[in-house]
Amino acid sequence: PVGGRAISREVLGEAVSALLFDLDGTLYTEAGVIPGAVEAIADLRRRGVPLRFVTNTTRKPRRLLVECLRGYGYGVEDHEVFGAVLATAAHLEQQGIRSVAPFVSRPALEDLAGFELAGGLADTRPARTPDAVLVGDLGDEWTPALLNEAFRYVMDGARLIALQKGRYWLAAGGIELDAGPWVTALEYATDSEAVVCGKPNAAFFHGVLSSLEDADSSAPSVMVGDDLWNDVEGAQRAGLAGWLVRTGKFREEALESSGIKPDRVIGSVAELCG
Repeated sequence: PVGGRAISREVLGEAVSALLFDLDGTLYTEAGVIPGAVEAIADLRRRGVPLRFVTNTTRKPRRLLVECLRGYGYGVEDHEVFGAVLATAAHLEQQGIRSVAPFVSRPALEDLAGFELAGGLADTRPARTPDAVLVGDLGDEWTPALLNEAFRYVMDGARLIALQKGRYWLAAGGIELDAGPWVTALEYATDSEAVVCGKPNAAFFHGVLSSLEDADSSAPSVMVGDDLWNDVEGAQRAGLAGWLVRTGKFREEALESSGIKPDRVIGSVAELCG
C-alpha cells in the first residue's frame, strides 16, 4: 500500500511501472483542459500509480508550469514537473558551461538564473563569444537579426544546444512551427549538430524516471503524449512504452506516414480512468 491505499498499477488492463504525461495537447490545449483528464489523473493517484509530468515547452519556467497545471485543477507538486529548460540547465552544469547566449523566451530565463546570460534575449551583450548558444521556441519573437546573431556565435566556436527540436505544436489559431525548424536552420548553416536536451533525448526520460522512488521496474514505464516523434518514438528508444493520444496536435495522416508504431493509441487521457 501507499499511504494506506491499495496499489493498482494496471492501466487499460496493462501493468505499468509509472506514467509520464506530456502537458500541452495531452492534459490541456490553448482552448482549455482536455475533458475528463483532471478526473483521470486523480483516479490514477488514488490507485497509487506513480506519475510525472514532462514538457518540451521552452516558454515557461517550472514555477509557471506548476501554476498552470494547478489552475486547470491538476494537483501537482513542484518535484513532479520536468521541462526542457531544467533539463538544459542540468546539461550545462554537467558540461561545466557557464556563459550562454539564450535564444529562449524571457520568462523561461528564470530556470537559467545560475548561468552567465548574455546575448540573445538576455539584457546584456557578451564581452566574448559565449560557451554555448541555447535555442528554444521564440515564436513571433524570432527575427533575422536574432537568427544571425546565434549563427555568428556558433561559427565563432559556441556550442549549439537545443532545448528541444519539436516540429510543430497546436496554438490557439492552429498548428505553428516549434523550435525544431530554427535549430535545423542553424545546424545547416553552421555544418554542426545541436545537442538536444529535452524530449526525445533518452537522458531526459531516464532523468525523470530516476526521480521515482516507488516505481516497479518489473513493468514498463509509459510516456503518454500527442507528439509522435518526441513523446512516442523518443520514449520507445529510451526503453519506455509510448502511448499516443488523439488530442492536441494529433494528425491521422502523420500517424499513417511516419512509420512510428505507438504501443497504444487512445482517444484522450480520459480513457485511463477506472
